[in-house]
Amino acid sequence: MARLLVLRSAPYHRSHLSATATFLLSPSKVQPHSASFPSTARRLLPLPLRVPARAIESSPGPTKQEPTPAAGEAQEPPLAAPAFEVEELGWGTQLAVKLRMLVAPPWKRVRKGSVLKMKLRGEISDQLKTRFSSGLSLPQICENFVKAAYDPRISGIYLHIEPLSCGWGKVDEIRRHIVDFKKSGKFVVGYMPVCGEKEYYLACACGELYAPPSAYVALFGLTVQQTFLRGVLEKVGIEPEIQRIGRYKSAGDQLARKSMSNEVREMLATLLDNIYGNWLNTISSKHGKKKEEIEEFINSGVYQVTRLKEEGWITDLLYDDEVMAMLKERVGQKDKKSLRMVDYSKYSRVSKWTLGLQGGGERIAVIRASGSITRTRSPLSVPSSGIIAEQLIEKIRTVRESEKYKAVILRIDSPGGDALASDLMWREIRLLADSKPVVASMSDVAASGGYYMAMAAPVIVAERLTLTGSIGVVTGKFCLQKLYERIDFNKEIISKGRYAELNAADQRPLRPDEAELFEKSAQNAYALFRDKAAMSRSMSVDQMETVAQGRVWSGQDAASRGLVDSLGGFSQALAIAKQKANIPQDRKVQLVEISKPSPTLPEILSGIGGSLLGVDRAVKGVLQDITSVNGVQARMDGILFERSEDFSGENQLFLLVKDIINYFD
Repeated sequence: MARLLVLRSAPYHRSHLSATATFLLSPSKVQPHSASFPSTARRLLPLPLRVPARAIESSPGPTKQEPTPAAGEAQEPPLAAPAFEVEELGWGTQLAVKLRMLVAPPWKRVRKGSVLKMKLRGEISDQLKTRFSSGLSLPQICENFVKAAYDPRISGIYLHIEPLSCGWGKVDEIRRHIVDFKKSGKFVVGYMPVCGEKEYYLACACGELYAPPSAYVALFGLTVQQTFLRGVLEKVGIEPEIQRIGRYKSAGDQLARKSMSNEVREMLATLLDNIYGNWLNTISSKHGKKKEEIEEFINSGVYQVTRLKEEGWITDLLYDDEVMAMLKERVGQKDKKSLRMVDYSKYSRVSKWTLGLQGGGERIAVIRASGSITRTRSPLSVPSSGIIAEQLIEKIRTVRESEKYKAVILRIDSPGGDALASDLMWREIRLLADSKPVVASMSDVAASGGYYMAMAAPVIVAERLTLTGSIGVVTGKFCLQKLYERIDFNKEIISKGRYAELNAADQRPLRPDEAELFEKSAQNAYALFRDKAAMSRSMSVDQMETVAQGRVWSGQDAASRGLVDSLGGFSQALAIAKQKANIPQDRKVQLVEISKPSPTLPEILSGIGGSLLGVDRAVKGVLQDITSVNGVQARMDGILFERSEDFSGENQLFLLVKDIINYFD
């Protein structure tokens, strides 16, 4: 029997939603872990930090208790801290920087008057990348903005912004860095050959924005959609038997239903309202117009780039070579050579130490957890293959046992995965938080297993549009009786024990007593997840029940309902970590990347082989998922807002079913 027992939610895409599901999962019993941890009341401190009291050690003496809003009652969430602030370096540091630049190796040298050129497109990982890894890294992009603001050799930044496949959380993080970089007095110029809502949201933060006269423009608004395979599966003789625990849990709907449920429709409409409302507010603020005016402009159907220029949405229509010629004149380069530029890859190798930005004596550990969660490494594991619990637990224990680190920032960007692995990491993070301050910082998504990890930290920071929550369970199996009859396949099982065939028999539907046990198992898994979430967030079970039920929340809605403490990015988490560790906010600290990758020979060969043979990373990821999923899953697949024409994961599943139908027809 192919069985599905998951704690996850359906995927959400920028202009569509597809509820792809992962099959071939077998059940596993999750054992609860009990531990006693002190809890403190949560309230918000005044600006400028807006740090929740939950994040700070309580001081002696009586304190005035503020009324606590009921679960589900909206309250004003805290504001985000700036990404970074540009300060003048002392003369001693400036002298040291000049000397370090003189002795820097050739691959780290940058010519004076250079322009940093970064191309932002496709996927953006929340993990650090090695020089042998392909793709963009969010921490390295953000660090490049900070370094360029201080680097006397950099005159400004030229951003190429193309279609993005990351979520809105990462886009907001980069946008803050663009805004703060402009405070250095240096220019930041954007170039946008393809304009969608997400690309313009990021690009409009630049001081100037250009597009070619033939640019593709598609500013039509945002949509969400959900697809269903129940009818398709029935055609090939596959009967899904799904138990959904949680009214809003939608991961099994693609398999079990033929239409969208009212609860899921409500949830997706709310998420879409949050995203579209934030987009309208940001763009209207940028252009100094009313929100209604921006909405009216979008509703007119914007597909001509000339309209963007006429309405003042972009600076001018120029080709790339014309923009570079303009920048060449701006930086005072008078020779006939091309514009002096340094690209993202080379500038990422310039160390913060060279620019006097290394930090002080106190150390704060940064543990990054990105991707799907598995308990152990799979034989098909590849570089950046997700969160492997046994490896992350080792790093957590190393930090916990070390006296070098004053605090820890746990950076999470995960849709979840193996529930047992999530629970084991939850336990280790709780123990870590018992020994030193821990702040969880959530990127694009921290849902199901990802939120399971985050809720172990005393304080959680999320972006306004981080997808979070999804505290619910979907359990199911596939009855292949009709398919087996169709292909004349027979399967017989000899068993001992009343329920021995529960995980093995897929040639028949569940008996009534098996179905009852099946449902009880799912209810138990949900109760464990919900109760631990309630304990971790200092709520009653009844309070947690009102915000659980498998519902996915945006970061701002999660903050108003007690699932998140503060809104902002990595800088906000750092500010809270400093305050908890009694480190003055104006004092520099040394951030130590515990999860910093070090390429091994197999990883290098894997990267080279992937490029030479054209092996798509998505294919390798699918192979890894198939071999590694085992047991209860706390997972939320594909939670990124993609373009409507990109149905990569959905197409793979649909084409597989289509091939089966064609084979039998």
